[in-house]
Amino acid sequence: MGRRPETLHGESPESVEKMGQGEEVKTRSDPEVEIQERGEIFFFYRPKVGKEEAHGADDVQRLYIVLRPESGERSVEVKQEPDSGKEGSSKGNSTSEQGNKTESQERGTEGGHGTEEVNIEQEPLLRFIVMGKKSLPNPARQRSRPYWGFVELVTTKIDDIKIALKGEEYETATRAHREKPPARALAEGVYRILKHKSGARFHTHLVYKLEFPPEGNENEPQECLNVEREGSFVMQIKNPKQPSASRFSGLQNKRKAAFPAHLQAELGRKRFSAADPPDFLNYEGCEFLLIAASDDIDEELGMDLKTDCESDSSCSDLISTFGEIASTSPLLKGTWV
Repeated sequence: MGRRPETLHGESPESVEKMGQGEEVKTRSDPEVEIQERGEIFFFYRPKVGKEEAHGADDVQRLYIVLRPESGERSVEVKQEPDSGKEGSSKGNSTSEQGNKTESQERGTEGGHGTEEVNIEQEPLLRFIVMGKKSLPNPARQRSRPYWGFVELVTTKIDDIKIALKGEEYETATRAHREKPPARALAEGVYRILKHKSGARFHTHLVYKLEFPPEGNENEPQECLNVEREGSFVMQIKNPKQPSASRFSGLQNKRKAAFPAHLQAELGRKRFSAADPPDFLNYEGCEFLLIAASDDIDEELGMDLKTDCESDSSCSDLISTFGEIASTSPLLKGTWV
């Protein structure tokens, strides 16, 4: 198992200032909840190809979620090795002299594999997630149809996420010149991945609470994409070794995550399993389902999430982390752009 190099002071060479992960406050003794991971959550959307702006959900091509874990049950998490998947392809994206794809580009079409340890309290770990439905499930509609998503990119380099959010121009054989617009910053908040015990069994939740856009502002983009002020979703990891149900065909086999033995053993022969540990999400090609649980975390789980900052744009960790790579009007004003 690989381990990232440390300095004499025990910090990674790429360590950064700890951002705002908020705090959780228990409001009653039940139900039984165990925090696995704490961190920040960022939402982005990308308008459809050829559109300069989005004015409604029909104009949206993709909804992205970026998770940045900062502490949890364990300070050291296991992720894919840095030479696998898109993370590996970012190290060399030029073609060979014969015009063929380089080895790193070929790796970019495969899922994450291998192992590397990362101390999430000392350096950034970023998961770039794509939601298949272009929105979240409505958290107020419990037991609605599950929404499928997958981890597109895992990296310890902030610049890799910036590149993923950028727009690009390209040529196609059938439609000539095409332009993919850059992503827009939609929302920012804090999240928890937790175990919720019910009798002798348990399941895992992804819960979040927003800091931006400020409460009381317009929030039409957020409402259209079901990004409410707070939400709770049951999260289930899809077993890449088991056949897919017809409703969730999922990724092609070569793009699916190749989990290390200790994680694959947690899944066993089940088609879907709890996100325990959250390390599953540290592998590109990890597929999952989100199932709406509640739009009131306190009522459902007996816990309140306290954010670190609201209203003041200078407190936005999304802006300080990713700069002006994405338009911030939806984030700060709650308006489409």
